[in-house]
Amino acid sequence: MSRDEMMISNAKQAAMAEQRRIDGTVAKQAADPWVNRSSGMRCRTCIWFVSKEPQALTVTVKSHEVGRCRRHAPTMGGYPVVYMTDWCGDHRLDENKI
Repeated sequence: MSRDEMMISNAKQAAMAEQRRIDGTVAKQAADPWVNRSSGMRCRTCIWFVSKEPQALTVTVKSHEVGRCRRHAPTMGGYPVVYMTDWCGDHRLDENKI
């Protein structure tokens, strides 16, 4: 076997191994019904989330992304501060926020 034939053979084997790896990953994702399920379960769509109203002096892009979680009773510091992209196990979908 010449050097060029060996290089072609190695390249084909590497390509076949990569294809098997990709096929295995796709099969695992297809078998898992919960993959990417939490992408829609963020605070911004939760019934317990109340967004913070921006104040005139502190209007920034980040101030629109913050709110309070009112799922549980407030502590001495009030309700916990959360971002719209946070999530937890107590999420409950609010039909008005979809």
